[in-house]
Formats: sequence, C-alpha cells, structure tokens
Amino acid sequence: MLKKIKLTLLLLIIYHIVFAQAGNSVYSFLDLPVSSRLAALGGSNVSLRDNDLNFAFRNPAMLTDETHNALGLNMANYLSDIQFGSVMYGYNFGKKNYFAIGIQYVDYGSFDGRDELNEHTGLFTAKDMALNIIYARPLTDKVTVGATLKPIYSVFEAYSSFGLAMDAGINFNDSPNLFSAGLVFRNMGTQFNGYYSNEDGQHFELLPFDIELGVTKKLTHAPFRFSLTLHNLQYWNLDYLSLNQTSSTLSTATDTDNKKIGFADMAFRHSIIGVEFVPGKSFYLAASYNHRRHQELKMPGFKSMAGFSFGGGIKLYKFQVGFGMSQFQVGNYSYQFSITTSLNEFRL
Repeated sequence: MLKKIKLTLLLLIIYHIVFAQAGNSVYSFLDLPVSSRLAALGGSNVSLRDNDLNFAFRNPAMLTDETHNALGLNMANYLSDIQFGSVMYGYNFGKKNYFAIGIQYVDYGSFDGRDELNEHTGLFTAKDMALNIIYARPLTDKVTVGATLKPIYSVFEAYSSFGLAMDAGINFNDSPNLFSAGLVFRNMGTQFNGYYSNEDGQHFELLPFDIELGVTKKLTHAPFRFSLTLHNLQYWNLDYLSLNQTSSTLSTATDTDNKKIGFADMAFRHSIIGVEFVPGKSFYLAASYNHRRHQELKMPGFKSMAGFSFGGGIKLYKFQVGFGMSQFQVGNYSYQFSITTSLNEFRL
C-alpha cells in the first residue's frame, strides 16, 4: 500500500511537470504576492530567511523558531478595485516542529447580472479562497524542510470549484556567511470539482504548478542584500502567445511565432532580481525587477515601469509595518500593506 501511495504521488508530480505547460491554469490567484515585502521583491522569494512569517506562503521551509506565536495580516488594492489579502498565524510544538495556518483570498466585488436580453438578474459576487496548513522541521542547523496542504475554493456567480494543492520546499541557511537558498515545488494537486460539466463529464483544469529556486546573499561590510529567484523551471518556453494558442491556432502558426524571443531574453524571463537596503532589523527598503512581467505588460509607444516593484518596512512599537507597490501597466499600480507582530511581546 505504501509503495502504491508513493507511486501515485510520483506520477502526479510527473504529470504536472510534463503537462503544466499549456499556459492556461486554474486558481491563478495562488501566484499573487501575499505580503508587501514579497510584492516589493517582485512577487516571489523562496530563499530569504529573515523570520518573516509571510514568506512561508511561498516556501513552507521558511518557518523558524522565531515565527512561533507570530501573526501576519496583509491586504492589497489590486487592479479595478479588486481586493486581495492574506492572514497567517504561526505556532511551534517543541523545538523542531514548526506549524502555521493561513488564508489567501481574492474578492472581485459585486457584479450586475444580465441575461441575453439585457434583463437584470440580480447582483452576484466572485471570490477565490485557499487555506494553507503548513508544517516545517529542521533537519540540521542549516537545512529546513516543509510542506503545505492547500484546500481551495472558488465561486463565480453560480459556478464554483473545489481543489487541493500541496507545496514542498527546502531551505538552506548559512548565517555566518550571510547566505541562504531555497527550492520549492508549488501547487501540486488537482481539482475535485470543476466549474462546469460538459458531455464528457466534469471539466477539470490544471493548477499553476511551479518549480522555484532562489538564492539570497547579504554583503559583509555593507547594508545590502541581493536575491535571485528562478521560477517556472519545469518549462523553458514562456512566450505568452505560444503558451496560450489553442491546438487549432497552433497548427496554423508560423515558425516565426516561436522565434521572436531569443535565448537570453527567455532565460531572463525565468528570473526575478531583488535588492534590499537593510541597515538594521527594524527597517528595510526593497526594489526588484521581474523581466517576464515587464515584457508581457509593457505597452509599445509608452514608457512603462511594468515589472519594477518597490517597498519598505519599519518597526513601530511592537509591530512591523510594510508597504509595497508594483506597476503592471501604464497608470495601473497595485498597492499592498502588511502588518506583522509577535504575540509574545504582549505578554505581561
């Protein structure tokens, strides 16, 4: 029985690595940055080990002994007044059992329903939610492993879907040399209930599976810390057009469609570069560049800061307050706010 379970999990991972290349996936909200600091670092970071509870949303191995009894609250004003955010609480059992539970959500607002005759059918809402149950355990003084179980629920008017995903990650932290690294397999899983059915039964879609690898290094004699995060390592071609072509379109596409992006450009689309100014533990400034976001969202003829993100954080009293901003297109900014604290500081 144990061998069958292991084989099933292995086949599931191989399935996602091979077939999660179509460019179209469900529950894409799982890729949104869950905190202002992650937003300022380009949307993702799986290596920076700074006892920030919110980083466990991206890599479960980021939990530490200092995330015990920590609480993180995050909210963002996204495009077109869409609101999304997250909340996470960490609790450790003993010295080597790190645990956290968190929720991600997106609220798309209320909509005026209309039928084919433009008759009013009432208001409806659209929401995405995911519960994150996270466990991590240190294997050595430098290596920590972790896993996340994510039940997912999504509802758009009368259409709803339920799925289950899992993250598995590892973090290496060499504090004396101011270096850390991380590797994570994100969103392995499936839908149990699709949004609709057709003549073949339930219509299921792939989850946004992603393999991410990152490194972080702080300079020894200067208050700067650099991060490099590589994402979508399971698939080389990140050309938006070819990824989203249907089979019929693909059959009539010319070879030039897949030759527009050079090797260096394509390699760079897999990377996010981040830098932080960290003069102390109570203050930071961050900036980053996400090349794929820039290339896909820039507008010809306009100067665009798409792909660039900025932010900062400061400790006020017993709270760490953070702010991040990203431009996705000309004139379209997303603003994110975070507040984290350790409940241990409020004990009398």
